[in-house]
Amino acid sequence: MRNVLAVILGGGQGSRLYPLTKYRAKPAVPIGGKFRLIDIPMSNCIHWDIRKIYVLTQFNNVSLHRHIFNTYKFDRFSTGFVQIMAAQQTMQGRDWYQGTADAVRKTLSHIQHQPTDHVAILSGDQLYRLNLKEFLEFHQERNAEITIASTPVPRESTGNLGILMIDKESKIIDFEEKPQKPEVVDQLQVPAELMNTPRTGPLNHPYLASMGIYIFNKDLLVHLLESSRAEDFGKQIIPAAIKSHRVYTYIFTSYWEDIGTIRSFFEANLDFAMPVPKFNFYDEEYPIYTNAR
Repeated sequence: MRNVLAVILGGGQGSRLYPLTKYRAKPAVPIGGKFRLIDIPMSNCIHWDIRKIYVLTQFNNVSLHRHIFNTYKFDRFSTGFVQIMAAQQTMQGRDWYQGTADAVRKTLSHIQHQPTDHVAILSGDQLYRLNLKEFLEFHQERNAEITIASTPVPRESTGNLGILMIDKESKIIDFEEKPQKPEVVDQLQVPAELMNTPRTGPLNHPYLASMGIYIFNKDLLVHLLESSRAEDFGKQIIPAAIKSHRVYTYIFTSYWEDIGTIRSFFEANLDFAMPVPKFNFYDEEYPIYTNAR
């Protein structure tokens, strides 16, 4: 996995998580007691040997910067690093990050000089334990240019997520960001013959939602961002790329939760108190790392 650069998105203002984000960025919000949300993608990278990591930050980032600096230090004899890329004014632009794609675009000068072929773009405010090595192998086996991690969701959740339509090879043939019209939602349902595959097993819901986690071939990522002023991956970059590039989805059927609202935050924390929680921070094989406050 030394051929992969990870870019972790620090998120925007986090207004839906207020007042938890009054003094800190979303990825710095404590969860499960001693952990912070940023520990999830960082631990996923470490478990699957991705040691070149950029963390893009913007709002209320002092607490987040302090936590990353005090927690994640690779040995000085390796080529690994964790580098914070805070929004800044430059000769090329004086505005802040305007969206997920714009944030990555403003770091392209750094990404281009990394000796890697793939860029994994991860979210800094989700709960999941994703095998990034298997994710990359799927991307390479399909000869994909972009691979999107997706997860099955019920119909009532489709209006809040990006929904994919796929063919029998898991190639994405359509993408709708937060579809609202019932007739559009109907067309995006997973065909019956794809509801059970050897790799995923039976899907428990009939729609596939983007998790906001991507693997790009680096050269294509650079091309897409340099040739467009689109600000967001889900709303603009991905729907446009589907028409002209090989875009596939890696279906993830284990636990995933987007901690984007106060409700989702408290529901996730309440679940940690169950005898067998859905997400286990202390998994013996793949624990979540942190530096307690």
